[in-house]
Amino acid sequence: MISHLSEIFEDKETIEKIQKRLPFLFQVAELESSRAGKVGMEVGSMGEKILIALLIYKFGKKNVETKLPITEPEMDVKLYGFPVSIKTIT
Repeated sequence: MISHLSEIFEDKETIEKIQKRLPFLFQVAELESSRAGKVGMEVGSMGEKILIALLIYKFGKKNVETKLPITEPEMDVKLYGFPVSIKTIT
């Protein structure tokens, strides 16, 4: 599974898209999650969705399982059947 994730950082085209688009998308997530100048907790969920979309873009919908029970600890998505936990920092 680690080898699959490392593909994101080895593919020049994907790296360029990440460098160009992710900062903007995370900025939009912060703006959408802000009230009275404070960023709300939902920004984490929005960031998670952004990163899951990147995984689907790179590896295809058939290899990224997103319909997981919310009660599953430390697992936000499965990539090629392996659990992945996504953490973001604002």
